[in-house]
Amino acid sequence: MTEQPHPIAEASPEAEALAAQPEPALDIVRRVLAGEHPTLIPKERMSIDRIHMVEQDAGARSANFDEVNLGLTEGLAFLEAERCLQCKKPTCIDGCPVRVNIPLFIERLRDGDIAGAADSLLSDNALPCVTGRVCPQETQCEQVCVRAKKGTPVAVGYLERYVADWAQAHPEALSHDRPARSGKAVAIVGSGPAGLTAAGELAKHGHKVTVFEAFHAPGGVLIYGIPEFRLPKDIVQAEVDRLVAEGVVIEPNSIIGKTFTVAELRERFDAIFLAVGAGLPVFMGVPGENFKGVYSANEYLTRVNLMGAWDPINDTPVLHGQRVVVVGGGNVAMDAVRTAKRLGAAEATIVYRRGREELPARAEEVHHAEQEGIRFDFLVAPVEVLGDETGWVRALRCVRMELGEPDASGRARPKPVPGSEFEIPCEMVVVAIGTRSNPLLTSTAPDLTVSEYGYIETDEHGMTSMPGVFAGGDIVRGAATVILAMGDGKRAAAAMDRWLTTGSAAEPEAMPEEQAVATEV
Repeated sequence: MTEQPHPIAEASPEAEALAAQPEPALDIVRRVLAGEHPTLIPKERMSIDRIHMVEQDAGARSANFDEVNLGLTEGLAFLEAERCLQCKKPTCIDGCPVRVNIPLFIERLRDGDIAGAADSLLSDNALPCVTGRVCPQETQCEQVCVRAKKGTPVAVGYLERYVADWAQAHPEALSHDRPARSGKAVAIVGSGPAGLTAAGELAKHGHKVTVFEAFHAPGGVLIYGIPEFRLPKDIVQAEVDRLVAEGVVIEPNSIIGKTFTVAELRERFDAIFLAVGAGLPVFMGVPGENFKGVYSANEYLTRVNLMGAWDPINDTPVLHGQRVVVVGGGNVAMDAVRTAKRLGAAEATIVYRRGREELPARAEEVHHAEQEGIRFDFLVAPVEVLGDETGWVRALRCVRMELGEPDASGRARPKPVPGSEFEIPCEMVVVAIGTRSNPLLTSTAPDLTVSEYGYIETDEHGMTSMPGVFAGGDIVRGAATVILAMGDGKRAAAAMDRWLTTGSAAEPEAMPEEQAVATEV
């Protein structure tokens, strides 16, 4: 009996996707959404437009902490996978800091082998449910996608999220190969993206891995910094649980620099990876920052995310300002201002000293913020926090800015417009202009070489000045993205494995082609 094609329900995500497709692609799209896996030529793949992920309604989501992006259905995932051209020279891999074999997992997904796609993805990426949600693919793998030259790139992030979420829901379908034990023990300091990635990679090599985390729960910035509506905490916990099932041990409430020193850990472990991040807040240095109602973004988001102030059932105190101003233009600033909106702020405003084009935040996060009613004041810089007679914030005094010559970062340098000062009335100010290294660990490790700014210095393999001690992530490169930290963790883990097994962290020299041919013969 011939299997009947799946009907496309009216008012479904699939029906919306079909309606948005160009005429030449309609027949192909109908077939894929009906459950077929057709063999297509590149021209046919090029005819399919990029699909859109369903989102919560902006009005509804601005008052709750549920996830904004709702994911893909199976049919839409198969359809988007059909857009991949399976390039002979896949530039997307080079654009990925953790070098995921993107064409392979997409090809398996396209063919309906979701378990195979998941095995491929998990072999390359220790935290795919995380990166599928917060990685800026638009400036990395998708930016260099061949399809981006003549249209829109393959939605790699959407597909990564779909496959990773499927894997999390179907652990029984995945490969569970356990490597032979190496007899080596490794300590990871910090359970953020760099630390967890390194832990997963080292466990694959059979090393015994123990992760030391200062907080009571693992995840680092993934749980204290990124809000629930962008990255649900149960997703992070499930990723951690998978690593634990693979043999990784988590030791919470362990502050390296107080509970133990690096030297003490070095006596117990064959190698160490330092991934403590750069979590010390940077403030504006303007008068009035000590008034009540001024938060660093770190403290504000930690109270809300890690300590659960977003949920009314928890007792964690956090201010609920009716008028909140967030200073900064990065992803942390977007997280803070959108959080304030969800906590009941009638006016939630971003103040940024450059223009819209210079915003460092992801375009998607800016778009979502605008949909949710966030106000943006561009070319504006704070000069003073104003308080009332009781010591509480009443306003932020600012000055208009104009853009001048480029600074060291290559962006136009903002400069004040004389006589343009004005006030923004508010009850709360959140400072989200960056972070720097915390000296807690390094101050108790005199053998570690650090830069003038307190960041740990390493060689090209991630090795510090202490033999057997490696470092990566924000404590080396400065505040950056989750995926860059993960890339550091993956590269460091490979170097650590080489060091543990051969005594050298260096990659083996490539065999000359002539010698390789002779060896094969």
